[in-house]
Amino acid sequence: ELSKITMPVIFNEPLSFLQRLTEYMEHTYLIHKASSLSSTTERMQCVAAFAVSAVASQWERTGKPFNPLLGETYELIRDDLGFRLLSEQVSHHPPISAFYAEGLNNDFVFHGSIYPKLKFWGKSVEAEPKGTMTLELLEHNEAYTWTNPTCCVHNIIVGKLWIEQYGNVEITNHKTGEKCVLSFKPCGLFGKELHKVEGYIQDKSKKKLCALYGKWTECLYSVDPATFEAYKKNDKKNAEEKKSTKQVGNAEESDEMPMPDSESVYVIPGSVLLWKISPRPPNSAQMYNFTSFAMALNELDKEMESVIPRTDCRLRPDIRAMENGEIGKA
Repeated sequence: ELSKITMPVIFNEPLSFLQRLTEYMEHTYLIHKASSLSSTTERMQCVAAFAVSAVASQWERTGKPFNPLLGETYELIRDDLGFRLLSEQVSHHPPISAFYAEGLNNDFVFHGSIYPKLKFWGKSVEAEPKGTMTLELLEHNEAYTWTNPTCCVHNIIVGKLWIEQYGNVEITNHKTGEKCVLSFKPCGLFGKELHKVEGYIQDKSKKKLCALYGKWTECLYSVDPATFEAYKKNDKKNAEEKKSTKQVGNAEESDEMPMPDSESVYVIPGSVLLWKISPRPPNSAQMYNFTSFAMALNELDKEMESVIPRTDCRLRPDIRAMENGEIGKA
């Protein structure tokens, strides 16, 4: 029962969960792009890319965000990215965090609430983010909803911590009935599927309009469904041939982090790139594997201090102490 154990502060990263939620907004340009497109399928492609990019910052982020206190808030305005956001801890038992973001040009509204349900499996912790994300594209009078995949941190007792996300994410356009069903693959025995995401956009009669594939840590592409299926079939055939030529060793599942086959995604000819992650700053590994966006979230200047409420995460002394390396104080 994890809630009864006092966790050492070093398991944390110096951000509150409310700030961590704000990282969904790092690739807001995908929402602006979706708003500007006239085809519903192309809009869905951008929304799917946004949903995948929203979990990309989790890669190698094995630190746990600080639990927000009831009534804690966080607000952020990014003129350069074109959004403003407000989040608040709205329930303590169970812990529920709610957020609301809107485009500065009144092109979108993005909101939701998350109740992270933790399961402890001995060697790993699984966090299932219960709660629905809703994105409204105001110019098109469309609402899209989805839930995020499950996140699992392995080797929490001993060994190198590593993270994976898995499960199905179904994005629905409530106006047209179109759906995008994405499968975040569990890593599997030899790490062949590590970080992979694939799926289809289909119309309301379930006809496949396009296929999407990539890795949530890297990129997302779209391609014609027939081309994708032909590639999959061929890939499977090659894998089976490889398998029959080499003996499979010990098949017991290991908790060690598998090495992905090759760093990047094989790009099927005829694919269109929908989203690509921006590289992390060079000092990221010393900074809890934060992205540049995450590093700025706890920034506080005198001018800001006079306008934000006392409930803002940036004023928490424990997070601030940890950020400054004062672990004992934190």
